[in-house]
Amino acid sequence: MPIRVMIAEDERLAREELSYLLLQEGDVELLPYATNGRELLEMVDVHEPDVVFLDMKMPELEGAQAARMLASRKQHPLIVFCTAYEEFAIDAFKLYAVDYLLKPTEPKRLVETMQRIRERLVKPKVEPVQTKRTKLLVEDNSRLVVIDPATIVYAVREERYVQIVTQTATYSTRMTLTQLAEKLFAYDFFRTHKSYLVNLQYVSELEPWFNGAYNLILKGDGRPHIPVSRTSAKDLLKRLEE
Repeated sequence: MPIRVMIAEDERLAREELSYLLLQEGDVELLPYATNGRELLEMVDVHEPDVVFLDMKMPELEGAQAARMLASRKQHPLIVFCTAYEEFAIDAFKLYAVDYLLKPTEPKRLVETMQRIRERLVKPKVEPVQTKRTKLLVEDNSRLVVIDPATIVYAVREERYVQIVTQTATYSTRMTLTQLAEKLFAYDFFRTHKSYLVNLQYVSELEPWFNGAYNLILKGDGRPHIPVSRTSAKDLLKRLEE
């Protein structure tokens, strides 16, 4: 049976590139595409795709919002997020996406994604249970440290290491920010910038900076201001309003 694929992408060139790569897969049936989130919701009802390749940034209804609405349905397609910004990967994991692709799409990476889709489609769809881990094991230089995730204020990438800053200490690990975000998916963390992951429970206020960017001010004395990229600012404001 062919895999019924729908693309939700408002940029024509990106849509055509992804369509071409998908058609190189022998078992893909391309369905009509959507150019915004609201159109996608309607077309999913009509065409019943197995999987949607969903752009994170679209007009009218953004990809993350559309994905939440699809996930709330009893029967819903698998989701693959497509984004030009790696920091959006954390949203993909929180919304149970099968995978995410960075633009421009690499053919080899798409092949890996399609294999994940095939594996999921042959198994019964079971929604993962979000359970909060109470302990996080972190390799800090030459030692292993157990951290309570709720005490993590933020994490920042510095060269080859990620600095995990808690209420009382700082730990240096080779774990990537994306890997850390996966482990903390059940907590209220947000990727404000490609180099920062922040626990929203410690946010005090947002300070406008320039060109649509912000500085994030944390609770407590002596905390640094955390940059919020222009591309992340809109989604962060929505998260803080929830």
